Amino acid sequence: MRRNGVALAAAVMVAATACSGGSGGGNGEIAAPPSDPKKVSGEITVLTNRTDQISDGTLKKYAAEFRKVYPGVKVKFEGLTDYEGETKIRMNTENYGDVLLIPNSLSIKQYPTFFAPLGTSGELSKKFDYTDHATVDGKVYGLAGIGVANGFVYNKAVWSKAGIEDWPTTPDEFVADLKAIKSKTGAVPYYTNYKDGWPLTNWTNAIGSPRCDTGAYDSLATTEKPWSKGSTGSDLYAIDELLYTIVDQKLSEPDPTTTNWEDSKSQLGTGKVASMWLGSWAISQMRAAAEAAGENPDDIAFMPFPATTDGKFCSVLRPDYQYAINVHSDKKEAARAWIDWYITKSGQSAAEGSISSVHGAPLPDTLKAFSDNDVKLIPQSQKNLAQVNEIDKASEIGITAQDYRRKLVDIARGAADGDMSSYFAELNGKWAEAQQTLGG
Repeated sequence: MRRNGVALAAAVMVAATACSGGSGGGNGEIAAPPSDPKKVSGEITVLTNRTDQISDGTLKKYAAEFRKVYPGVKVKFEGLTDYEGETKIRMNTENYGDVLLIPNSLSIKQYPTFFAPLGTSGELSKKFDYTDHATVDGKVYGLAGIGVANGFVYNKAVWSKAGIEDWPTTPDEFVADLKAIKSKTGAVPYYTNYKDGWPLTNWTNAIGSPRCDTGAYDSLATTEKPWSKGSTGSDLYAIDELLYTIVDQKLSEPDPTTTNWEDSKSQLGTGKVASMWLGSWAISQMRAAAEAAGENPDDIAFMPFPATTDGKFCSVLRPDYQYAINVHSDKKEAARAWIDWYITKSGQSAAEGSISSVHGAPLPDTLKAFSDNDVKLIPQSQKNLAQVNEIDKASEIGITAQDYRRKLVDIARGAADGDMSSYFAELNGKWAEAQQTLGG
């Protein structure tokens, strides 16, 4: 498994109520890196979504290497298949590991309630990228394991078989290419991963790409109707219109309720599926699946969102899950030692072909096509993140959750009432009402 993005605002509120005011170090004391590795001891539990790396022994190997540096610390991993859902339940108590990945559904304002600060933004931003995504009142509460570019992971051999060699530059071209793939290759042009759900949330990470706008996510705080075409709307219109059209034109799997994430890797690797919208972290996993099936791993490639600005494609760079320390942990020093070592010394980002979150690190070979084609990699501004989160929560839409896009897919495939226009109008109404209620 990779990610699971279920988001239920009510459950998070319960968790916040249950934990606020609990014991365990909520006084804001910084969990600093240990100065002497030999003086750190204890057993820590790390919650992870990487059940695959527990099964294949990868994490065990990292822990063994870590222990060579920190001989007194033992690392135990607990893999959660439904990471988001299970972690939310655990966070109603104080027992949610020593180190964990910050759930997507948690509001940034809640970070100080659940996590120990790792340092000041001024200090940590010099060493790590993406610290602004976890900064509250000048303190950083999470460090990204890796950075992620966003795009379509695709089987280049299938696209070539359909006569397509160049990246599409518009959504219409992309849809036309998928139609060619369907008619000429027999492959499923696009795979939604509807059943697992969390891959649908990754479409939100395209915000910024259609207009090459670093402030696109921030602008949601002042955009009254995001699902509107043109200057009054936002990138969400272009993003969700493309997904809707793909499904509506029957260019996705016949029955989305039976999709399977792990199986989809092999399907893409063997050419049964042509493309999926995911983060760049997925490239190495798809290549491994292709190789395991006896196919050429080099057939797995990555392309940006089909839109250009001034002749250039743009892909948003953002953090993957961020590692945090349970504010109630009594082994914060050992927990911090693991986080820093894993991100900076383990070599995990290079091993997976991912973007290192260490400031100034070079791009991995998996993104060579982006470098060769001069794709512009842009950061995502987070200045209005808390405000956008508040509006999203009050609207009960959940733009970082899976449910609203599942409904979009259901409408597009005829399993729910309405059409794209009526659904976008419904979403706009909810967003505008929430914005007005909050005084936006």
